[in-house]
Amino acid sequence: MKEEFEPVKTILISQPKPERSAYFDLAKKWDLQIDWRPFIHVEGVSEKEFRKNRLRPDEYTSIIFTSKNSIEHFFRLCEEMRVSMSQATKYFCLTKAIGDYLQKFIVYRKRKVFVGLRKIDDLHTSLTKHKDSEKFLLPCSNLGAKDVDNYLEKHEFDFKSVMMYRTVSSDLSDLSDVTYDILVFFSPLGIQSLYDNFPDFKQNLTRLAIYGKSTSKAVTDRGLDINIAAPSAESPSMTMALENYLKKSNKK
Repeated sequence: MKEEFEPVKTILISQPKPERSAYFDLAKKWDLQIDWRPFIHVEGVSEKEFRKNRLRPDEYTSIIFTSKNSIEHFFRLCEEMRVSMSQATKYFCLTKAIGDYLQKFIVYRKRKVFVGLRKIDDLHTSLTKHKDSEKFLLPCSNLGAKDVDNYLEKHEFDFKSVMMYRTVSSDLSDLSDVTYDILVFFSPLGIQSLYDNFPDFKQNLTRLAIYGKSTSKAVTDRGLDINIAAPSAESPSMTMALENYLKKSNKK
């Protein structure tokens, strides 16, 4: 077991660099070098591969969107296939942010759009109202949309899940190593990407900051130690978890 609370000078966060973030305040307060690098990225399914499903998007009267990526790749494939969705098509979006993003792709006032708060159950009233008259399409990634699939199956909707994009490991070959004081991960796929790029990775003195139960499981399955965990009662966010750790490691 590595020594606890060694001083921290460098942190690598396995996500794209945002325009604004509490991490910037953290770097300034503790005089840290914080680098950003996405370990995973999204790739669209090609038109040729999609056609193997033997379906066309315009065969469906209602579309369920679970993310902005699902919107982007749905309309990308429609364009590549020269498919024009009917003005009567209904769209069901899991969140308001997804619904707002949909406005980039359709004339909003002419379509029927239903928006939930966070989960598929939030759309239960709207979905069941149209259950017997609609044929539903669920665009998803290689990871699927299990909660939505389970809901639609349970309530016996006429639906089809279809993969339109993939989440895959990014190429990190330009990084000479990942010997930062702290590596921050938010998904099991980030851990997979770490080993895809650095198959001989050894934790040594590197501390791992991990967000979420599924990511934690991926870490422990690899025999690695979790040094900083979020969310928790004391640290509901990753920045707060790092802050609490730095108070011990970088005492001023």
